[in-house]
This record gives sequence, C-alpha cells and structure tokens, in this order.
Amino acid sequence: MIQHFDPRRQANSVDFSRDFGTPAPAPGAANVNLEIDGVTLSVPEGTSVLRAAALADISTPKLCATDNLEAFGSCRLCAVEIEGRRGLPASCTTPVAEGMKVTTQNARLAKLRRNVMELYISDHPLDCLTCPANGDCELQDMAGSVGLREVRYGFSGENHLEAVKDESNPYFTFDPSKCIVCSRCVRACDEVQGTFALTIDGRGFDSKVSAGQNDAFMDSDCVSCGACVQACPTATLMEKSVIDQGVPDRSVVTTCAYCGVGCSFEAQMKGDKLIRMVPYKGGDANHGHSCVKGRFAFGYATHKDRIREPMIRDSIDQPWRSVSWEEAIGFAARRLQETQARYGRESIGGITSSRCTNEETYLVQKLIRAAFGNNNTDTCARVCHSPTGYGLKTTLGESAGTQTFDSVMKADAIIVIGANPTDAHPVFASQMRKRLRQGAKLIVADPRRIDLLKTPHMGEAQHLPLRPGTNVALVNALAHVVISEGLEDTAFVARRCDSEAYQSWRAFIEDPRHSPEASESITGVPAEAVRQAARTYATADNGAIYYGLGVTEHSQGSTMVMGIANLAMATGNIGREGVGVNPLRGQNNVQGSCDMGSFPHELPGYQHVADPIARGRFEAVWGVKLDDEPGLRIPNMFDAAIEGSFKALYVQGEDIAQSDPNTQHVEAALSSLDCLIVQDIFLNETAKFAHVLLPGSSFLEKNGTFTNAERRINRVRKVMPAVAGMEDWQVTQALANALGDPMHYTHPSEIMDEIAQLTPSFAGVSYAKLEEHGSLQWPCNADYPLGTPTMHEHEFPIGLGRFAITEYVATEERTNRRFPLLLTTGRILSQYNVGAQTRRTDNQYWHDEDVLELHPSDAEVRGVRDGDWLGITSRSGQTVLRARLSERMQPGVVYTTFHHPGSGANVITTDNSDWATNCPEYKVTAVQVEKVSQPSAWQQRFNAFDQAQRDHLAKAHQEAP
Repeated sequence: MIQHFDPRRQANSVDFSRDFGTPAPAPGAANVNLEIDGVTLSVPEGTSVLRAAALADISTPKLCATDNLEAFGSCRLCAVEIEGRRGLPASCTTPVAEGMKVTTQNARLAKLRRNVMELYISDHPLDCLTCPANGDCELQDMAGSVGLREVRYGFSGENHLEAVKDESNPYFTFDPSKCIVCSRCVRACDEVQGTFALTIDGRGFDSKVSAGQNDAFMDSDCVSCGACVQACPTATLMEKSVIDQGVPDRSVVTTCAYCGVGCSFEAQMKGDKLIRMVPYKGGDANHGHSCVKGRFAFGYATHKDRIREPMIRDSIDQPWRSVSWEEAIGFAARRLQETQARYGRESIGGITSSRCTNEETYLVQKLIRAAFGNNNTDTCARVCHSPTGYGLKTTLGESAGTQTFDSVMKADAIIVIGANPTDAHPVFASQMRKRLRQGAKLIVADPRRIDLLKTPHMGEAQHLPLRPGTNVALVNALAHVVISEGLEDTAFVARRCDSEAYQSWRAFIEDPRHSPEASESITGVPAEAVRQAARTYATADNGAIYYGLGVTEHSQGSTMVMGIANLAMATGNIGREGVGVNPLRGQNNVQGSCDMGSFPHELPGYQHVADPIARGRFEAVWGVKLDDEPGLRIPNMFDAAIEGSFKALYVQGEDIAQSDPNTQHVEAALSSLDCLIVQDIFLNETAKFAHVLLPGSSFLEKNGTFTNAERRINRVRKVMPAVAGMEDWQVTQALANALGDPMHYTHPSEIMDEIAQLTPSFAGVSYAKLEEHGSLQWPCNADYPLGTPTMHEHEFPIGLGRFAITEYVATEERTNRRFPLLLTTGRILSQYNVGAQTRRTDNQYWHDEDVLELHPSDAEVRGVRDGDWLGITSRSGQTVLRARLSERMQPGVVYTTFHHPGSGANVITTDNSDWATNCPEYKVTAVQVEKVSQPSAWQQRFNAFDQAQRDHLAKAHQEAP
C-alpha cells in the first residue's frame, strides 16, 4: 500500500466526481432512492449500482471496472442480487432505479465470485512472491477479497503461460502471460487517450490484447502516454522502473514541469528514489491522464550531466573552476557591480525562466528592479506568447486565455489555428479528441496537416492549409463572411462591446478586399472552404478557438491575436463554457512568468512601470525607489551587447543561445558580455558563453507554484533534496543579498504572500487555500475568492470589448528564385522545447535528431530521397538536416523542429519580429535546400566549441575538492 501525501486526502481514494462504472449523472438529474445491503441512500438518476454502493462505502469486488472508463461488465466479479430480478447482473452496468433493493454480499454471490476468480487464476502465473506488482496488483487484491484460497484447475491443459513478453518500449513491458483480457488497457487507449492503438484480437480462449496488427508496442500507433499501464489491474503492463527497483511506498502530489497543460502527478518514491510518476486523478487540468513526457521522462532530474556545484571563470576560453556557493555568489555580485560602475546602471539585466516557479520568477524580476536598479528584465514569453498579452489586453482587457480545459467538452465547433495539440499539449488534445468523437466539428488552420485531423471516429473536420505568414488575411476573411452573411451575434455586440470601435471594425471588415475570394490568392485557401469554416463556427451554439505559436510567432502576431478576439466577440463566443479565446502556452510556466512581471514595461500583475500608484505599492514593500521607464527587451539586449553598452546578463533557466532566432547574432551578443551568469540544471548552449555557472534545481527539488495555460495555479511540492544544496529561489535571494538588496524569505509560501499583497489578480491566493482547494484560477480576489474558471462572463476588465482594426501586412520575408521555399517550425510529442530535459531520457528512442520535412514534389525536382542530407540556406545562415518526405506538407513549404542544439534550426531563422512585441517570426523563413555531404560550417564550429566547453567542465569536476 502506497502512503500518499495529499492535503485533500484524495490520492489514495476513489474520485467519485468522475466516472465509476457508468458516465457521471447529468447535472440537475433527479434523485433515485434505493437500498443496498440494508443501507438506504439517494443518488442521482443514471448512477450505476456499483457507483452507488461505493458512495455508501460498500465495497464490491471488481476487475474490469475503473473510475475513468465507461462500464464494460466483462469480469462478473461485481455481480449483485436485485430483488425481483432474475440472475446476477453486473453492478457496473446496471443503473439504479427507484425502490431498488440490492444485495452485494451473500453465499451465492461469494461462490460465484470465487469461481470466477479461480478461472482467472488458473491461467495466471503463480509467481506472486516474485512478481514485480506484488503488493500493487488488483488481481491479487481481489483474490483475497473473494476469499480464494486454492485453485482446483491445473496448468496441464491449454494456457497462455508461455506467451512472449514484449519489452520493446523503453519505459514499460507487456507480459501477455499475466493478462486476464479485462480490456481495461484497450478501453483506456480508446476512451482516455483517443489513439485506438490497442485491440482485442481473437475470440474466446484465443482472445488477447494486441498492439496494432500484432505489432510490438514500439512499432504500433502507441504514443506511450501510460494510460494502459495505469489501467492494467495485473503485472501485464508494468513500468520497467518498478520491475527494476520495486513497488514504491510513498508519494507526493506535485505538478509536471513540461508543457502548459500543468498536469498533476503523484511522484511515487521508494526511500529516496523516485520510482514512477503517476497522473493524479484529482488534478483539475488532467484528471488522471498523462503523456509520455510527464509520465515517463523524469530521469533527467538525476542524470549524470546535472550541474552539482557552482563554477566560475574569468573568460569563456578558460576552464571552469568549481567553487563554494559563497565564492560563486560573491564573484557574480562583484562582476555585476564592477560592470555598472564602469558602464552605468542600464548596462546589466536579467532573463527570467518559464520553467521555474512563480515565486522564483518573481524574485528574479524583483532582483533586477530593486538591486540592479533598472527594468532590463524579460522572459522567454518574448519569443513565444508576448503577442497574446498585447492582443488580448487590447481587445478583451486581460492578457490570458478565457476558459478551463474542461470547457472544450461543451464546444460544438472548434477552430485550431497554428497549434499542434497532439504533440505540444497531448493531454488536452486527448480531451479535445473525446469531444470531437462526441460530434463537435473541427476546423484546423495550419500550413501542415496535423495529427488532430486524423482523430479516429470523429465527425466533420476541415483543413485550411494556409500559406505561412497569411494568418491575418485568413482571419479577416472569416470575419468578412460572418458580417456579410449576417452571422454575427448583434445582441452580444450591442450589450458587451464598444459601439464606436465595432462600427469602425465593421466598416473595415466589410471591404470586399477582405472577402474569401479576394484573400484566396494570398492565403492559398479556397474561398468556399473559408466560407464553410466561418459558417460552421458562427452558427454553432458554442464556438471555441485554440491557437498556438503558429499565430504569435509572426511579424503580425499581435494583429492576429486581435483578429481572433474580434471573431470571437462578433459571434458572441465569449463569457461562458464551451467558447472563448484560448492560447495554448508552450512551457509549463509561461503564463506565470508573464503574470510575475517579467516584462520590461510591466510589474507583476501587468501593472505598468509608469503607473505611479502601482509603482508606489511596490516601492513601499520593497523599500527602494523604482525606475519608471521600461527597460530593454531581449532583442534590445543583444543589439546593445554587440554595440557595447550592455555588458552583463543574469539568465535563470532559459537557453537563449538555442531557443532565440538568428543563432549567430545571439552568439555574437553573448560573446560580447563581460559577465554572463547562467543558472540552470545542465551545461546548456547559453552556459557555454558564461562566466558564472550556478546549479539550478528541477521541479522535483523545490516548493512553489506553476500557472498553466488556463490560468490555473498549481502547487509544486518538493520530492527530493536539491542536488546542489540550494533551490533556485534561494540562489536568487543569495545574489540579491550580496548586492545589498536584503531578501530574507524562509519558504516560497512567504514569497507568494508578497505576490498576493502586490498583485490584484493574485490577492486571494495563498498556500493554505491551494492546499484546501487543490488549484485556483486567477483572478482570485475578494470578488472571486475561489478563482475564475471562465473569464468575461458579465463584463470585460476594460468595461466594453474593443474591436481592433487588423490590416493584413505581408511579411518582409519573401520567397524568390534564390530562396523559393518557406520554412516553418514546430515541436514533436517525445521532445520538449530545446530538449535539455527530454534528450537526457529514453524519449530519444522516438526522436534522436531534427529532420526537414518536405513535400515529395519539392524533393523530386531537387533529386532528394528520404534520408538524404540537405543543406538549408536562408538569408541568415545555413545548416544541414536529414530529409523526410511527407505528404503532410504542402508544396513550397518545409518544416523542422528545434529540439537538438546541433541541428542549428535557429541558425537559419531571421531577425524579423512582431511589430508590437518583437516576438520573432520563427514560422516564416525563406530558404533553399540542396543535397550536401557534410555538416554546415556553423555546425562544424558548434561541434568543436561544444567539445571544448565539455572538456572545460570535465576538468573542473576532476579538480573539484
């Protein structure tokens, strides 16, 4: 039995708010009165007998039933007697009825259950003492529950005990000799994940679980989400970590540190070792589901590459020296002070992390404003979702998405623009796919054909394969159809939106140049397809829009976000469940890093630095005078570094040398610094240019909070000690104290208390309230003490919604005879962002290099075959990637990921950026490709420099005391 730590005491019990044997009763369903084992109870109509019994704390044996799958009724263990009915029906598939009298325990039922269990055990290996699931096996538990003490049937006849084990998956094994064909794994794959990778092959005694067409798991459509492993009641599907190290004995509930979904997990431990991460059923963002990254790819936390002691050096051509924390912090503070003394107060700055906690990010921006004395603070959101902040703030009045993830289950039409949820936000994608299978209509606007369009058993779906860079022309065409065909929600607009702004926008959008017919030559999307998509969205009872970096990472990113908000307001799809404008945030705490004041013009809570009232509150609490002028953005820092006026940078938990565009420009900037301080868990690409390397701490080594894409604030709880002895917030605090800015926090909860004191949207947030309720969605304050799941229900923060004019302006990045193809970039399921974490796990099995996808017609004219090395040249540089021919691409467009530093994906991206926020235009780069036989010049330099820096690091480790 695993001992769980969970403040709500639900981690070791059934979550009855979710399905148990039958779908949860509809809200407002009439109650039914019945009697179970003499206990009278009242439950909603539609409840299963099994669920009703569990609600009354009456235990009923079961094997095929579980609390997150539809009722199946195959194992017969949950059979009951019902007065007046013949036979012994399965309680999991039998709904309650008024006046029903149920018996769950008597001699007849006990005999039936023992006989059923005896048949299961007769074809099951008798190796319970050596089985890796011993003590964590439902089959074993149920055998004890029904009182089975002996098995009368031997193994001399036909059986499955010699079935061959499948060990192809790096994280779990499939041992068919232990399978009882309960179908839970198959149903979990279908109902929870939505991949339909598993089936029951054969009939009767010959029936067995099969991946694909009797494939090995690694050769099938399995995405290694772990749903099947979690659902399995035996040791048939078992984590290799449990087989190797034993069943865990305790767990801590925490929050995943990968994407912006923010899944809750039980970190299950044995002693001081993390054995497995199990998705937590009480998690409000994931409801007990997971993906391959959060479920299995946690090994990086204890990887041999972890930085375990601070290091310093005077210049980047010197070896590192391992030093104490005191010496490293003192060295860093001295270099910062000397730089400011020589070059001025504005000559230094810092970059906060979207991987670190809210509390840690808050401290970094506080350090910069209070100790550095300027506003030169920025974050990775600059290069991903800064247009979301600008665009939504302008139109709706708040810089965040409007809905919960659960809201998608009430959407009737779903538009996905510039996002690939199955790869980048897979747990939410599974939920969306479930709604699509229920009948919601799907519209995908993307240059590439994404996997969401292949959702099994879904209804109507439409793909709008627009050309990269033409988003605004497309959204204007959709809006034109809404207005010209009278599909707008005039009542909503009249009640909730600024009339003058609406009339101006209406006159703009009615212009024939925005019609689908006029836009077709720009976007490449047939006019009739645009009209059909607009009608589908506008006429649905509930229309929801989800978008990603394919919207924001453009020269018109902010314009496009405003165009999406315009479309939602015009159709009245704001302010209730099932609708909304929903940015899918990339990293785990992108939303939080923005909320915490990481931008150079905004204090925490999006309060402008020029606002004397807001600034005064911070000055009173921090005890310093704050600069009222916005500081430098990341691109400005780079330019100023090359120019010579910006000389020192503190970077916490971001790898700007790999993630930012035009790599050679970034490297030149970093090489120009007199002092670069990098705080991270690995020697990343940025750290190779550093003078101070401070060990970071992983999410498993700290307390704090993350804020996910739905504004949900979730607790991060410490599972293991920090490998280097200090958590990230403690490191920042030490540096602040060394610089003369006193910080004396003893726990991150105290930092959150200060955040709540100074940030109106967090005013009601505290660790005590998070422990009580599990999570909270901001704004959480006196008006919304338990948070705000759905934004803008009654009014916008700015009063009335403001339509914005969204003129399409073509990007400066154009194709021509020299660069005839357009490159766009994205992510893949198995890897995460720059790959620093996932590349140090067995996720490498799925994606061990970045490749270039191109359409077969583009390959044919260049004589390219699958697997050839291709030189990709842009106006910024050249790199070399392996070719992958793909029908997912449209002719003229090529695609790659950026998870491996040596691929040089950002060597070829340009400096073009969003007009309002400087968010880079990663999604549109004009390139040429040709067959080559060796790496690019940059890649050769990269490999040499990489080896030199690793040699420096290894030498420092050897010389460490």
